[in-house]
Amino acid sequence: MLEIGQQALISMISHLIFIIITWQVIQSLRLDPIFKKMRTFEAKVLIIFVTIAIGTTVSNFVLDFFRWSQQITNLF
Repeated sequence: MLEIGQQALISMISHLIFIIITWQVIQSLRLDPIFKKMRTFEAKVLIIFVTIAIGTTVSNFVLDFFRWSQQITNLF
């Protein structure tokens, strides 16, 4: 049970870190010309959703990679 709790905590922290990193990267892009004027709320919501999607995907990849690297010892 303790191991499941630790994995959950590590996953949550990893997701948050990668979402923050993705947010910083997306903020450095100039996305204003893509959106219509007077649609700033919708643009911000879209950017938040894209940030969460990308950050979570990258975090899942990193966590899976670490999990696989630990399991590869079972091969030998």
